[in-house]
Amino acid sequence: MSIPVVTVGQSRDDLVGGLERLHGPVTVVRRCTELPELLAACQSGLARAAVVADGSEGLTSSLVDRLSAVGVAIIALTDNADEAARLRSIGVASALTGVESAALSDRIAEAVAQLTGRGPGVARRSGPADPGAALKSVQAEPPAGPDEPGPGRIIAVWGPAGAPGRTTVAANIAGELAAEGTAVLLVDADSYGASIAAVLGLLDESAGLAQACRLADQGLLDREALEKIAAPVATKAGTFRVLTGITRADRWTELRASALALVLERAREIAEVVVVDAGFCLEADEELSFDTLAPRRNAATLRSLELADTLYAVGAADPVGVPRLVRGLAELELAVPQASPIVVMNRVRASSVGRGPERQLMDAWERYGPASELKAFLPYDVSAADAALLGGSLLLEVAPDSSLRHAIRDLVCASDQQNRKSSVFSSTARRRAKD
Repeated sequence: MSIPVVTVGQSRDDLVGGLERLHGPVTVVRRCTELPELLAACQSGLARAAVVADGSEGLTSSLVDRLSAVGVAIIALTDNADEAARLRSIGVASALTGVESAALSDRIAEAVAQLTGRGPGVARRSGPADPGAALKSVQAEPPAGPDEPGPGRIIAVWGPAGAPGRTTVAANIAGELAAEGTAVLLVDADSYGASIAAVLGLLDESAGLAQACRLADQGLLDREALEKIAAPVATKAGTFRVLTGITRADRWTELRASALALVLERAREIAEVVVVDAGFCLEADEELSFDTLAPRRNAATLRSLELADTLYAVGAADPVGVPRLVRGLAELELAVPQASPIVVMNRVRASSVGRGPERQLMDAWERYGPASELKAFLPYDVSAADAALLGGSLLLEVAPDSSLRHAIRDLVCASDQQNRKSSVFSSTARRRAKD
């Protein structure tokens, strides 16, 4: 079977010419002068592989992701070890410019086989592209880099539309874990209304996550760069780092799924726990555009939830918030089938639910709720929440004895709470009894 190949670059005429003269499985169907022309040729279905003989510095994670989505494998030629390492980090196989044409032909065939081995026509909606990750190529020796995710785990906090308290919960989870001595990185991945910086009283308007995504897209994000971008937040009990969100909603295109995945993978290396404040919308917007390879409006949210090791689904405990959460969980099951959310009811109060609000909510959930079990209740402590917001601080600083603060701490930190029934009112009673 013939493998159609497009090439780009004029610096290796002898190599490309030799590839064209081979009577093997590879057929050169077009020689492009620049990467945009190559991308257009690949998206038209003209080729199954692309050889970048010159100009590999123009390859980015987003471009590689788009080519992978249309089933095109990429091999770049370079003698620069640093460039080879960068290409490797964005999922591109690199080979020395002196590689023989016959060897390059075999490598192209292997790359295409690797790509089609994941299933014909597979187009990962929001995953990082790695068409050449498994190639056994002749590489310019790059510095060793991690091929597997780091040891850190990702906690994502999600909730439906209507401001159920996602950001408050995420920020305080990060603070409580840091107070326990855990190395924490808090990431604001809400592409509609990023607010972690405001909640924590940060004046930084540089959108740390967008900076990290830009470097990741170019294959330049390493541990040192990420640590430099992430702003430190010191509390009375501990310190954690923050990647602030985009400053305007119209900057959502800066949070490409492939780049965000690379950022989160790198974040696992510098933090024991990565807490992600995710956006609310789960709509897969392919139907909203004729260009199925265009940036996805909700890709940052979907990718964050796909990569999460633990997912908290937060809903507001009132007659509007509960139905929204039920519908949102149904959408979550369709959008991220592998997700197993821990359902948390926030702002629990008798005035909006009735006497015995926990019992009322649990009974209603058992009757009308989805299969996901209702695991925890967070009380509506408006004075403590307002004091924290006004001071740009966390609950553990401005209201350490708040019932809301204790409920969040018990939710994520206290191991002896894992096998006990979550009850904000009973836990409050126990504390009062001890006093």
